[in-house]
Amino acid sequence: MSTASVRTGVVQYGRRKGSSKQAVSSEVEKPEADLRQVVILSQSDWQRLQDRVNGVNQRNRSVTAAAEERELLHMRSKELVKHWANTIAGQRQKKLEAKKCREALEEEERKQVDLEEAKYQAQIRKEAIEKAKTQQYYQTDRVKGFHSALLLAEVLKEREAQLELKRMKQNASKDIDRDIVAEMAYREEQALQQEQKKAIQRKKDQLATAESLKQQIKDHEMKKEQERQEANREAEEIERLRDLHLWEQSMNERKKLEEKGSVMKAYQDYLTNRELMKAAEAQRHEEEEEKRKQLAKHKEKVIKMRKEKQEEIFRELQRHRETIIQKLAVQKQQQVSNEEEIIAKAVAEREAKQAREQREKEEKHAAMLNSITAHRESMRKEQERKAEEEKQKALEMLNAKKEADKIFMEKQELQAQKARDEGKTLQDSYIQEMAEKRARHHRTKKEEKAFVAKNTALIVEEENQFQKYAEQVIVTAGKTGRITYPLLKAAREGIGGGLGPVFGGLRPSYLVHDESGVQMPTYVSGTTQNIKELNETSDIQQSKKRLGFTC
Repeated sequence: MSTASVRTGVVQYGRRKGSSKQAVSSEVEKPEADLRQVVILSQSDWQRLQDRVNGVNQRNRSVTAAAEERELLHMRSKELVKHWANTIAGQRQKKLEAKKCREALEEEERKQVDLEEAKYQAQIRKEAIEKAKTQQYYQTDRVKGFHSALLLAEVLKEREAQLELKRMKQNASKDIDRDIVAEMAYREEQALQQEQKKAIQRKKDQLATAESLKQQIKDHEMKKEQERQEANREAEEIERLRDLHLWEQSMNERKKLEEKGSVMKAYQDYLTNRELMKAAEAQRHEEEEEKRKQLAKHKEKVIKMRKEKQEEIFRELQRHRETIIQKLAVQKQQQVSNEEEIIAKAVAEREAKQAREQREKEEKHAAMLNSITAHRESMRKEQERKAEEEKQKALEMLNAKKEADKIFMEKQELQAQKARDEGKTLQDSYIQEMAEKRARHHRTKKEEKAFVAKNTALIVEEENQFQKYAEQVIVTAGKTGRITYPLLKAAREGIGGGLGPVFGGLRPSYLVHDESGVQMPTYVSGTTQNIKELNETSDIQQSKKRLGFTC
């Protein structure tokens, strides 16, 4: 048994089937196969047979294998020369890598320089900010007042020194040379001039501060005016939208009334036309009935006249017949029998002729009566048809009117639904605007509270800083022998540095509204406090006792 036969037993219908235990046992149990009939094939022969069986072209297989081998050799060569340094591509790659490293180092150096520059600029900005904060702090009213008090202490010290110098000069005036006195006078004059210049400079600084305060007040008023104008514009816009909504509602109502009027007018025109058509139809029917009656009367008259004429002709014939009979009776005996036959024949022919004429007249009369009956029947059918058409038209008009009413009601319902939707949308927009306004109000209140809290914290911090600064200055002034009373008074005046009363640790400044811009003085005395106690009652029992009430 050959190998092909063995493989044929395993592969059937294009599917490989596994060998069962019975097949294996049967193959094992057949040792009597002749080995001389078995053919052993090499790998190449077996591949060739497989290719021939499967229809594979050996040429295409060899070409494909050669292409794959070339591609494999090419990839192997590329991998081999990729890391060589003595080639043009390797040198180019090496230069590119060196350039990348150099650029990376330069970028790192630039980053380091930028970082140092940023730190230097940040330090400069920090120093400038600290300097600006210090200058701004020194320009506050309270610090300026404290510095004024310090200047007053310096002036008092200088005054004491001048008084001491004056006493020394008075005591030693006789022993002092005139040149020394002149020099001292010149120095005093120079000091006085410097003090005057300083006073003028302080006046200028005060005027500049007043101008800046005026500008701030003006800006605040301008901002308030802009906010008020914005609120007015919003109110005008809301009023315009409300007027526009009312105008649209009025136009919708007017359109509804016009549509109702047009529908009512069309319905009235329809009723009027229907009544006119009915009246015209009734008049036409009456005219036709009148014509029919006249025609019937005329026909009856004609029939009556015809009947009278026939009766007259019959009477005339009867008289003529009687006359002829009488004549014949008279001439009977005179004429022969043939003549009697001739006369009888003539009379029979005349009677037959009259009977034929009478029969034709009766047939014509019956045909006329039949035509009248047919005409009446056709007129009745025509009237019934017209009545049915009129009824159908009326039914169609009624259906059309119902359809128009239905369409109108649907339009009205749609318009009402649209108006409700628009009203709901407008109401939702109003509610949303009110909610947004309320939210803005709450947010503004919250921001104001946060600002007040922040401002209070800043005031406390500023007060602590000022007290610390004032304490250092007062200690230094005390050590140098200056009078510290003005400094202590300036330190106790509260924040603000004004001349008014202290409200919650604040002493505001009140300026006059003229070109001078000076600060208003304070006039608080015991009399003022007494009058204030009289007008403002703090203890109701004390007021009752003062007025004389016992309970």
